[in-house]
Amino acid sequence: MPGKTAVVAIGGNSLIKDKEHQSVRDQYIAAGETCWHIASMLRDGWDVAIGHGNGPQVGFILRRSELAAHELHEVPLDACGADSQGAIGYALQQNLENDFRRVGIAKHAVTVVTQVEVDADDPAFQNPSKPIGSYMDEDKAKERRDSEGWAVMEDAGRGWRRVVPSPIPMRIVEEAAVRSLIANGFVVITVGGGGIPVIVDENGDLHGVAAVIDKDFASSLLASRIGAELFVISTAVERVALNFGKPGQEWIDRMSVSQARTYLEEGVHFARGSMAPKIQAAVGYLERGGGEAIITDPENVERALAGETGTHIVPD
Repeated sequence: MPGKTAVVAIGGNSLIKDKEHQSVRDQYIAAGETCWHIASMLRDGWDVAIGHGNGPQVGFILRRSELAAHELHEVPLDACGADSQGAIGYALQQNLENDFRRVGIAKHAVTVVTQVEVDADDPAFQNPSKPIGSYMDEDKAKERRDSEGWAVMEDAGRGWRRVVPSPIPMRIVEEAAVRSLIANGFVVITVGGGGIPVIVDENGDLHGVAAVIDKDFASSLLASRIGAELFVISTAVERVALNFGKPGQEWIDRMSVSQARTYLEEGVHFARGSMAPKIQAAVGYLERGGGEAIITDPENVERALAGETGTHIVPD
């Protein structure tokens, strides 16, 4: 692709500031704060594709579905992912369009409801581990397990929850469309929530499955597949730290792929469900030939691009 291309992965949690600001309007305003920083990248000459999380939003959809189950059909998980891709994409693309107009950028944003193929034989399907939906008491959880085949588990002393597989993304089904849109000047919002997980049957047909793909892994794959020179993971911290929150905490400005691998193997620096997948996603992108990965928070994206902050992960 001509020009400089970047993939920016933003977290679903970044759209929710706190428990008092969870409404659709609150999330729209939070999306706008992130979009402004992405618009500045376009002003500096970047072509951009955006991946995003959707964990809290899917949780809201599932909860509404559960509360309405006495009157309406419940919404399956893959359809929840599709719903959230559309709603979050709408908030992002409208904010971006408004920002483009304000700063005089002749660009448009578009959302692609994106399917991501996973392997039906991925070991994750034998070991569901991703909690979703509402908390339940043990009896209710086991009832849903027995009646609907759910995998359930106790979650950190707060109650029982459904758990689903988190398989590794293999293929972005709409990759050709994303490539074409970027080549024609669009900012593309894609692989929302990691993409809607689908498997391919023996006839080549796609089928949605009840699973959750890590959005950083899917965004990393996207960055590789479209040949992006830069992969930005926008998260809650300005920089990555070793021993985060512990004595001897040390902020990292720059690390090589081999250093990042060593820190991951030591298993004490990055939390499993938090920073570890982000480091793994960055390493995967670089190992597949990517240029540079940056981890920072939304308000520091411009400074990170200028080399003033953020954690920069680079090839050896």
